[in-house]
Amino acid sequence: KILLILGFLSVLAVIALIAVAVTQNKPLPKNIKYGIVLDAGSSHTNLYVYEWPAEKENDTGVVKQVEVCKVEGPGISGYSHATEKAGPSLAQCLQQAKEVIPSTQHKETPVYLGATAGMRLLRLENESAADEVLSSVEKTLRLAPFNFQGARIITGQEEGAYGWITINYLLGSFKQVSGWKKLLHSLKSSLTSETSGALDLGGASTQITFVSKEVSSESPENQLYFRLYGKDYQVYTHSFLCYGKDQALQQKLARDLQAIDFYFQTVESSSILDPCFHQGYQRTINISDFFKNPCTSDKKKQLPFSQLYIEGEGDYQKCRENIQILFDKTNCPYSSCSFNGIYLPPLQGDFGAFSAFYFVMKFLNLTSEPSPVPLNKVTRTIESFCARPWQEVKTVYHDIKEKYLSEYCFSGAYILSLLENGYEFTQDNWQRIHFLGKIGSSDAGWTLGYMLNLTNMIPAEEPAVPPLSHGSYVGLMVLCSLVLVSVLLFAWLLFHKPKCLQKGVV
Repeated sequence: KILLILGFLSVLAVIALIAVAVTQNKPLPKNIKYGIVLDAGSSHTNLYVYEWPAEKENDTGVVKQVEVCKVEGPGISGYSHATEKAGPSLAQCLQQAKEVIPSTQHKETPVYLGATAGMRLLRLENESAADEVLSSVEKTLRLAPFNFQGARIITGQEEGAYGWITINYLLGSFKQVSGWKKLLHSLKSSLTSETSGALDLGGASTQITFVSKEVSSESPENQLYFRLYGKDYQVYTHSFLCYGKDQALQQKLARDLQAIDFYFQTVESSSILDPCFHQGYQRTINISDFFKNPCTSDKKKQLPFSQLYIEGEGDYQKCRENIQILFDKTNCPYSSCSFNGIYLPPLQGDFGAFSAFYFVMKFLNLTSEPSPVPLNKVTRTIESFCARPWQEVKTVYHDIKEKYLSEYCFSGAYILSLLENGYEFTQDNWQRIHFLGKIGSSDAGWTLGYMLNLTNMIPAEEPAVPPLSHGSYVGLMVLCSLVLVSVLLFAWLLFHKPKCLQKGVV
């Protein structure tokens, strides 16, 4: 009887052991953290809300985008003549963020604003106006219920680096993870390097960033060094100010204006034919405003008229010839260059091309196929689009704003010129470029990398992890308990066996 009671108590003890182990290792209730980043670009501002599970904040790819809000109106640099309006323009999107993030977490949610090339240009043009714009923005963000962490103009090098961090973090390049990123296997299946390069195109600047395996002392200002998750990365990056798609168009038009004497000698007219706009399209430029821009001020020329009338010609080949003049390849003080005498090491690995690279290619229906579209097909598609009359294009794409629609021909031709002539992608390595809008649920861009860096969420060393996962630990505890029960039962049976045998003899 006593032995039965002891055995019963032993079993109860083992069950209690298992219960305690399971309870102790049970995942805590979901604890979600939030972060906000405002991307103050040259043409507009976007607000992004990110979330991540607090207990996994060091894991690769756990941060996801839960909201994006496009601020109405121009980018904050567009308020240079009414700086007090820059901050209030953000109010609607901040209100949207308040509704997405639980009110109990507003105070602990960090909010950052990073201004890019539009503000870099404004600072060159009018430093006091740039400071006033940032002051107005900061005032609005401080009034919001979030944890304001700063509003500043980031450098082109930072913009390139943060974009590279974003896409490699989301692709799981820094640390192998499971989950939804397995769906991205088709994207990374042909990778020859462990990380992807980043190609970013905005309105006022463009960035190229990738891991360079050739250690070189050339142009050290273009080299960055990271230690992420216990691995060292040597990254090449460069930002070309004035080579975003909008400012590139301004540069091209400024060069056209420099050659205006040719038109005066023949037709003495203040209008020019532009092959980068559709046939039948017309645009008027105010000369007084045109050369105030730092990207065109060096090409300023006295003209006897105040307005220039542009008429579209719709000729892709001529357009490419005009654009290629923007890329000076005559002088290279290094072993290899991109353009304008800027060092560029040999291209390596796959590249994720995002922002305007993606938006323009998506409009041209060149991103819908599972594998990258061959270069010759991309060229034919853009050439065919440029050749369409403006009236036809305007009718087919009636839901797109005329300014954006009218510039897709130029933007497509410019992207090809930048990638082919500027960075020297060829027919052979073109298909290493993947045009990315989103990776998982997050937009490809620099903002996520910016937040990850400022919140120190990407450690320099591999995060410490327990030797066993939660499931493995519980399983081991159960197994040990079963062994314990078996031993106790076996001992009990052995202890009782002589008595049973003795009864059988009697």
